[in-house]
Amino acid sequence: MPVVNRIADMSADMAAWRQHLHRIPELGLECHQTARFVAERLREFGVDELHEGIAKTGMVAIINGQGEGPTIGLRADMDGLPIGEETGLAYASTHDGKMHACGHDGHTAMLLGAAKYLAETRNFAGRVALIFQPAEEFGGGGEVMVQEGIMETFDVNQVYAIHNAPGKDFGSFSTRAGPIMAAADTFHIRITGKGGHAARPHDAVDPVVAACSIVQGLQTIISRNRNPMDSLVISTTQIHTGTTDNVIPETCYINGTVRTFKKDVQAMVIKRMEEIIAGQAASFGLEATLEFEFGYPPTVNHAAQVDFAAEVADEVAGEAGVKTDIDPVMGAEDFSYMLEARPGAYLMLGQGDTAGVHHPKYNFNDEIAPIGASFFARLVERAQPVAGT
Repeated sequence: MPVVNRIADMSADMAAWRQHLHRIPELGLECHQTARFVAERLREFGVDELHEGIAKTGMVAIINGQGEGPTIGLRADMDGLPIGEETGLAYASTHDGKMHACGHDGHTAMLLGAAKYLAETRNFAGRVALIFQPAEEFGGGGEVMVQEGIMETFDVNQVYAIHNAPGKDFGSFSTRAGPIMAAADTFHIRITGKGGHAARPHDAVDPVVAACSIVQGLQTIISRNRNPMDSLVISTTQIHTGTTDNVIPETCYINGTVRTFKKDVQAMVIKRMEEIIAGQAASFGLEATLEFEFGYPPTVNHAAQVDFAAEVADEVAGEAGVKTDIDPVMGAEDFSYMLEARPGAYLMLGQGDTAGVHHPKYNFNDEIAPIGASFFARLVERAQPVAGT
C-alpha cells in the first residue's frame, strides 16, 4: 500500500492512540476525556494554534504551512454510541453501555496521525484546520461547530472527511458527487382514545387498533404517493401502549424515522402523514397528533472536490482503487452541515470483512489508519502546494 513512509512509521502510535480512545467512549457533546487526550497529543506535535471548547468538547487545531495560502479543513468525529460492547478485546470499553461502535476512535487516530506528519513536514502553503468534532451520532455537533463560526473564524475554504466502511475492500476509497447520505428526520405520533375493560371494547375507544391502521397507512406513502424514481424510507420503530392483557389503554405513542434526499419529497411526506393521521383518527373517533422533527440534512458532495479527492485517493489506494459512482445510502451524517457551509467531499475507506458499524462486535481495523492519515496529508499537500514545487 503506497502510504506516506513517515506515516507508515507511525502505525503503532496510531493503533495505541485508537485503542486508548476505544477504552473511553463518550456520548454526544460530553467527550471530555477524549478531548483532553486529543489536545495533549496535538500540543505534543507542536500545532500552531489550538482552540478548544467549541461545541462544548470540540476543537480546531491550526498548522501553518510555508507562505501565504488558503485554509483547508479536515474533520474527524470523536463520539461513541450507547451500545454494550461484545468484542472481548483487551482494550474493550471501560464505560458500561457505551462503545466505539462506528469507528470514530479510528477517525480521530487517523487525523492525529496526519496532524503529526503535517506539523513535522509543513510541505504545504497556507494553513490546515484540523476539526475534531463531538456529537456526530446524536446532537449534531457538526451543526453546532458551524453555528459557532468555525468556517469564518478560521477562514476555511474547503473541507473533507472520511469514514471507515466495513464490507468494502480493504484500503479502497469510494464516494460520489451529489447526495451520498440521506436526511434523517424523526416523527412522533400521539394517540388519545378512551381506556376501558378489554372484555367491553364497545365502551372504549381503542388506540391500539388505530395505531395499527396508522402504521399501515404510512407505508402507502411510499407505494402510492412517491415518485418511484425518488428514494424514500419511512420506518416505524417504536409503538408503546398498554400495561396488561385485560385493559384497553387510553393512549398510544408511535415513533419512527423518515429518510429523504429531496426537499419536495420531504414536504410531501409531512403533508401525507398529517392527512393519514387525521383521517385515521376521525375514522376511529379519537385524537391523534403528529410532531415531525427535522434532523440532519442530506450529505451532498461537491463535484469538483470529489474529483480532486479521488485523484489524491488514487495515489494512496494503489491497487485497491477508488470508486466515484457508488449509490447513495439512506444513513445520515452531520458532516452535511459542514458541506452546506463550504465545498468539500466525504469519502468511505474500506476496512475489509468486519462486523458492521453500530454492532456490539464491531471494531475499527487499525491497519487502515496509515491509509486514511496518508490521504489527509496528501490532500493538504496537493491542494496547497508550496510555491515552486
